[in-house]
Amino acid sequence: MTAGRPLRIWAVSDGRAGIEAQALGLAEAVARLRPALITRKRIGWRGGLGRLPWRMIPPAARTGDAIAPPWPDIWIAAGRATLPLSTRMLDWADGRTFVVQTQDPKAPLARFDLVAPPQHDGLTGPNVFPILGAPNRITPEALALEFARFQERLAPLPHPRVAVVVGGRSKAHRLPADHARRLAGDIARMIDESGGSLMLSFTRRTPAPARAAMSGELSSLPGVVWDGTGENPYFAFLAAADAILVTEDSTNLATDAAATGKPLFILPMPGHSAKLARFHAELERRGIARPFAGALTPVDAYEPLAETDRLARELLRRYDGSA
Repeated sequence: MTAGRPLRIWAVSDGRAGIEAQALGLAEAVARLRPALITRKRIGWRGGLGRLPWRMIPPAARTGDAIAPPWPDIWIAAGRATLPLSTRMLDWADGRTFVVQTQDPKAPLARFDLVAPPQHDGLTGPNVFPILGAPNRITPEALALEFARFQERLAPLPHPRVAVVVGGRSKAHRLPADHARRLAGDIARMIDESGGSLMLSFTRRTPAPARAAMSGELSSLPGVVWDGTGENPYFAFLAAADAILVTEDSTNLATDAAATGKPLFILPMPGHSAKLARFHAELERRGIARPFAGALTPVDAYEPLAETDRLARELLRRYDGSA
């Protein structure tokens, strides 16, 4: 298809960090296997149309980056906002663009060449390739580079260095201030007892009261609390950590942490998701993660989770077969 030139790949999303990381992470994994030029595309929808079912959203209402010929060789999209475009791309490109959608699109699978949902969604089909967790941008090289950027602040921290990454409200979970304060108290006692240090990061979904409660409990510990200003040290925290704690509301956070190969503990939250429960159970079965019970209990070493690379190999196998 490419006649010896680099693959042209579009990584398409609504620009939200966790969603964009899936499309970019997979595109970058493909580029590690084969020469490729990656173009990041961020799109949106006028007048709140993005809240409608994808079938009802007219492509002409799109905002953001240009989506027009010449079409890419490979279209990798993530997130609900991309569906009005992804579902039409095979027709627009006359089948000459290989169309990939991460997550469960909740759309006819025949509109895609490859769908890559998390295993815990239970989606099946001839063009479905489930993975454990979600695609991400974590590589040893990326972690080393990010640690180098923040080394002056992080290298002096005492061991064990504990990275704590906090999500927030979702369809299935919530994080009220009183629960956040209790979690923070358990974490503070653990770090005090171990003589270690804290690297604390919140996400955009963390409610302000929960953020304030945790910061108040933990800010006196040795370490760094990222307040959302300046450059995001998230990758650097993962690189510097001896152990990682993430809240149970997010597939992305746990997948990122599991890609480091470091001890991973899941922080409980009010609420329940059967799908996420299956995901965490599989991580625990593989010896990757365990529930946080107030201590950094010893864990056996495990191979860093490399599902993005596995998915990239499958993508290229199918892309080559479609030529």
